[in-house]
Amino acid sequence: MEQVGIARCSDYAYENVEKALFQCLESLKGLKERIKPGSKVLVKVNLLKKNNPDDAVTTHPSVAEAVVRYLQQCGCEVTLGDSPGGPYTEWLLRGIYKSTGMTQVAERTKCNLNYDVSITEVHNEHGKMLKKMQVIKVVEDADFIVSVAKLKTHAMMTYTGAVKNLFGIIPGIIKADYHLKMNDVANFAAHLVDICEYAKPLFSIIDGIDGMEGDGPSAGDKRHVGIIMAAQNPYALDFSALRVIGINPSMVPTMIEAKSRGLFSCDDGDIEYTCLRPSDINIKPFKLPRSLNVNFIGGRIPKVVEKWVMDNLRPRPVFDHNTCVSCRICEKSCPPKVISMDTGKPVVDLSKCIRCFCCHELCPKKAVQIKKHGIYDRLFR
Repeated sequence: MEQVGIARCSDYAYENVEKALFQCLESLKGLKERIKPGSKVLVKVNLLKKNNPDDAVTTHPSVAEAVVRYLQQCGCEVTLGDSPGGPYTEWLLRGIYKSTGMTQVAERTKCNLNYDVSITEVHNEHGKMLKKMQVIKVVEDADFIVSVAKLKTHAMMTYTGAVKNLFGIIPGIIKADYHLKMNDVANFAAHLVDICEYAKPLFSIIDGIDGMEGDGPSAGDKRHVGIIMAAQNPYALDFSALRVIGINPSMVPTMIEAKSRGLFSCDDGDIEYTCLRPSDINIKPFKLPRSLNVNFIGGRIPKVVEKWVMDNLRPRPVFDHNTCVSCRICEKSCPPKVISMDTGKPVVDLSKCIRCFCCHELCPKKAVQIKKHGIYDRLFR
């Protein structure tokens, strides 16, 4: 039986966040005993790109601060860090830490901010697909990792939470290689679960005070939910979050993969809710991403026509040249390198596009939209 704590928190006022987060963590049996004084802990926040905390794209600094203070009260040495999309450089980290409020968290709590951009290769004895991989060095320097995710939908993976957040221990530029090699959604999910099994977070938190629905993880619609969630099992936490936002776990590739490996049953009866239950939150279901992959529609089309559908009807990135500022982030972050800027504005070769939607995810101006063919809706609604 896995325990999950869910507590209401109406806003990001620090005293309210700390109360809710501490309530969740203290309700989890055996957690305090696992936290050894003197341990080095990496608090792995979600810092996708340069966003204001109020945009609901990144982990809110009030939540990060509450996690840091909880661990410090347990006698831990805490480091905040992430490897955002794009080049993994100290210059990039400094800018993102400042814009997302993490610099201020470090100043208030005296915790460490990671500026070490070294990369190390590790062996993953629990890996199914990834037996060895490259990770940011701060991960290897830590005794434990804590995943502090944001409650959001995801254009490629349907949902992003505690498990997907750990993709951030892979150095930014190497993420592009992973997307290129693993453009099949099920395959990518298997690699995400491998990464999670390597990281084995001490506990995981989901910042669900303000989340994101629709075309997340960065260009969706901000959605107030008013909760904080915590668990020692990241799969149970994500399953519970999906119950809160009304998305069927069977539509989420990482949940399918975790269940197939026996890491979590995806059965409501195997969770003990120590505070509130998902049904207590009682919100309207989140809007799904427009990019929902046909591979996860449950075999509703014959295999013989699937390739034609995938090539011609599936969702695609469309660039708004009026909003675009020609920053070239989409071009630089495209794993298969199929975005050109020959005219000064981005143009994508859809015949080679792998639909990872990194361009959509990392665009600072929301100039990349996800469009669907009208027939697609008739086939899969």
